[in-house]
Amino acid sequence: MKWLTILLALAGCCTNSYNNDIGREYLGVKYIADPLGEETAPDLDPLIRTDAFDCTTFVETVLADGNVDSLTKIRYKDGKIGFLNRNHFIETDWLQNNSELVENVSSIYGQTSIREVTIDKQNWLKKVHNIEASFNPQTVYLEYIPYKNIQTFSLSFPMIVLFITGKSEKSDKIGTDLAVVHMGLLLPNGILRHASSQFGRVIDVDFYDYALQRAQNKNNIGIALVKIK
Repeated sequence: MKWLTILLALAGCCTNSYNNDIGREYLGVKYIADPLGEETAPDLDPLIRTDAFDCTTFVETVLADGNVDSLTKIRYKDGKIGFLNRNHFIETDWLQNNSELVENVSSIYGQTSIREVTIDKQNWLKKVHNIEASFNPQTVYLEYIPYKNIQTFSLSFPMIVLFITGKSEKSDKIGTDLAVVHMGLLLPNGILRHASSQFGRVIDVDFYDYALQRAQNKNNIGIALVKIK
């Protein structure tokens, strides 16, 4: 693939250090799946913690600057705390309900494709959590850059990067399709800062190398770049 021979060039000497320092204070913090909750059933985990993250709560906590009130506004529709009100799905809940904070700008940085995904929250709640609730399936059209279309680009500010797959291999088990399977912060210096389940902690890796590794799995189809407004 042509893009495999392209060096990822991100911002140089004019980028101020803050842009590359965002989230640095959490480097080395351990990875735990789903570490946050509502402090009440069905999820007794705390509203905020900074001693453990998964990929989503790491990004959310950084965006909230470690403030529980700001984090609540990011994690819940209209900032109203409740398990059913939580932005569980990046594709339908998180991006839409945080539209004042973030924006998918993938088309600025490469030739894009569309991943159609239908989130069946009602079925997921029943299969995974044994909760009866009424939600209609929601279909969205997620714009992303296929791995083969990634070109050299420059960033002046950190962005959120979403890693996109084709139809989820877990869809039958969890009751819904998924398109976004991982997320992290893409820094102007070309570093991906993310909470890694593989390494068990928040780490820095070369974004280009990491994308190359993910592209080896044919079900991994690309990335979406999300601007922090």
